[in-house]
Amino acid sequence: MPVRPTASLPKLPALVVVTALAAGALTACGSGSGSDPDTVKISYKQSTDNSIHVMDDYVEAMKKEFEKKYPGKKVELVPIKAPDSEYYTKLQQMLRSPKTAPDLVYEDTFLINSDITSGYLKPLDPYLSKWPDWNQFIDTAKSSTTAEDGKTYGVPDGTDTRGLWFDKRVFKKAGLPMNWQPKNWDEVLDAARTIKKKVPGVVPLNVYTGKPAGERATMQGFEMLLYGTNDTKGGTTDPLYDKASKKWIAGGQGFKDALSFVETVYKDKLGPEVSDALDPNYAVSVNSSLLPQGKVGINLDGSWLPQAWLKGSGREWADWSKQLGLAYMPTQHGQAPGKVSMSGGWAWSIPSKAGNPDLAFDFIKTMQTEANAKKWYIANSGISVRKDVAEDPTYTSAQPGIKFFTDLVASTHYRPAYPAYPKVSVAIQEAMEGVTTGDASVDKAASGYDDALKDATDNQVVRK
Repeated sequence: MPVRPTASLPKLPALVVVTALAAGALTACGSGSGSDPDTVKISYKQSTDNSIHVMDDYVEAMKKEFEKKYPGKKVELVPIKAPDSEYYTKLQQMLRSPKTAPDLVYEDTFLINSDITSGYLKPLDPYLSKWPDWNQFIDTAKSSTTAEDGKTYGVPDGTDTRGLWFDKRVFKKAGLPMNWQPKNWDEVLDAARTIKKKVPGVVPLNVYTGKPAGERATMQGFEMLLYGTNDTKGGTTDPLYDKASKKWIAGGQGFKDALSFVETVYKDKLGPEVSDALDPNYAVSVNSSLLPQGKVGINLDGSWLPQAWLKGSGREWADWSKQLGLAYMPTQHGQAPGKVSMSGGWAWSIPSKAGNPDLAFDFIKTMQTEANAKKWYIANSGISVRKDVAEDPTYTSAQPGIKFFTDLVASTHYRPAYPAYPKVSVAIQEAMEGVTTGDASVDKAASGYDDALKDATDNQVVRK
């Protein structure tokens, strides 16, 4: 999930912040030829928000546990502090050579197939077949790290779902109900229009959009709309990719309807200012200041938001669960199944050029005990992909909203994360940006998407 930030994990020792890796310095991180057989090197995405340390704290705690469990073995942490797109680039630079490849890397599941196709990752099936805990992972999570060759290339460490966050303070001023649950898109837009009219100075409806927002725009924004249109045929088919023909689907009516929704949000000034929406750091502003200050009426976003407000984060918001409400995103016309969610997630993978793959999998097993996995899900506001944790009352009651977002798994969708998907995602972002700025009509943006789709997929496109 290129779309989810990390936050502060309380009661775990802090990791000394390591500066971002410069491309020219990557050779210093090598695990391959000549590497120490007793040291496992682990690379992961470090948050660009200096107040958020949940991943740092967690892997530091796991490092201490691992080194205690395996005397004589050492863990070297190699964080990459960069925005999502730069993280992917730097990680792929590292994976190309045994001199720079770490032993274990944190992979966004939407890019994992690209790295598999490039030969960067090692299949984990020989390890997984001997690891009893693998039976606890739900099948949909396993499928997110399974390639077209049928092999598994990563161990997922949680998933996420998405919905509508709404501010009860704003709703009260606008005369909207505290138990708001829209039944269709029109009711979402109607609520936004009411907020615009009655509560000036507030962003009525935030929908992420455009290339600067990256996958956040594609997944939180566009796909939460597209997967609620009739193009999904009641939620049973994927509107982006046709598995039968193994071809990508050109923009149909549902695609245009999703673009029309985005166009309406920005044309009718129901969303943030366009300049704000196209600021790559806008999501940080939404999380850290706008939502806590009551400056956003409705926010189409993910299950992980509370991680930024935990005690010790530097941006504590103890009353968030009293001031924010949750509603599922409805389908376009309220048609079955009535609600929409998208899910993604991240996984731990072993590079094909890793020098110490066995030690790397031992580290995965340390992180993914039932107890440690539960710590991570709770700290990261993540949704459990382990059946045993999902049934644990300690998990389900750990934080307001966890049950709401866990229940959405039943109606969630996963992106068609095949090798071409990252390029398809950019094409979607460009179409969104066109209608957001007004530079393109819906028809023109959809046509541009079709052209970009052909280029991104070597013309492997079908129209339905």
